[in-house]
Amino acid sequence: METPDSLQEAVIWFSEFENCRRFMMHLRWPDGKVLCPGCGSDHVFYIEKERVWKCYGKHDHAKFSLKTGTVFEDSPIVLEKWLPAAWLVMNCKNGISSYEVSRALKVTQKTAWFMLQRIRLALQDDLTGGMLGGEVEVDETFIGGKARNMHKNDRRLKNLKGGGSAGKAIVLGILERETEGKSKRVRTTVIPDRTKTVMQENVRPHVEAGSQIYSDDAGTYWRMDDQYTHDIINHAEEYVRGNVHTNGLENFWSLLKRSIGGSYVSVEPFHLFRYVDEQAFRYSYRKLTDAERFVIGMKQIQGKRLRFDELTGKSESRSSDTRRA
Repeated sequence: METPDSLQEAVIWFSEFENCRRFMMHLRWPDGKVLCPGCGSDHVFYIEKERVWKCYGKHDHAKFSLKTGTVFEDSPIVLEKWLPAAWLVMNCKNGISSYEVSRALKVTQKTAWFMLQRIRLALQDDLTGGMLGGEVEVDETFIGGKARNMHKNDRRLKNLKGGGSAGKAIVLGILERETEGKSKRVRTTVIPDRTKTVMQENVRPHVEAGSQIYSDDAGTYWRMDDQYTHDIINHAEEYVRGNVHTNGLENFWSLLKRSIGGSYVSVEPFHLFRYVDEQAFRYSYRKLTDAERFVIGMKQIQGKRLRFDELTGKSESRSSDTRRA
């Protein structure tokens, strides 16, 4: 499959619909046989003028496009804008704001924001890579405002005086260390608190039994010695003791907070997990080229749907965007 190698090439390449069509067709139907996403039939006919296929199976919604059955479905935005937007999200190290996308693609900021959230849905880890194993780091971080940056009359200030997680969101990270032939990968989730029950419920499904876990001293309260070998580093005394450290996750937290505080400035807690998923995707595939990372991300756009009323909390979610909402 022919793909561009840089942002400049991507903008030029995807400005032509025919290139978008060939890319999407190879992505969705690599064997060249177009199948109806509704019934799976290959008895379809392409209507070039409308840029859609018509299925001759007996069901409603006989016509379908390249967007049908993906995060792009029912969007009036053309693929010539969707694909460069996806390239930016998947390859900009510190993320890209909706205002930047709005200016670059000539769409409204509200439209750009919705586009980015749909792309972030595609980047959610679908866990097809199996459980993490070997040497695994487990750590949490707090996301929220800093007291020193707030006005003395700010009503949020009183919630931060307790220190720690007071008034902040908590993100749990699980990182599998690099081994021969296998690069680092990270999984993240937003958790309500750091109690023993919550930590164990979020670590156990992702880490193979018998793995070596490294954590800071907070791990003392939730360790599962019957399932894992667990070594703890006390950051009040030291940061590294041989292989015992959480520096891999500390690096990830630095990148995450740089994107939230820099590119996005502020993120609502309701949407935080989307931005965390985005950064986790880029981190796990950071050693690939931009083109390789883009293809992997685009392969995850199918079978996912996000409507605006679901995104804004105005209706119950009917999409696959419920894993950590």
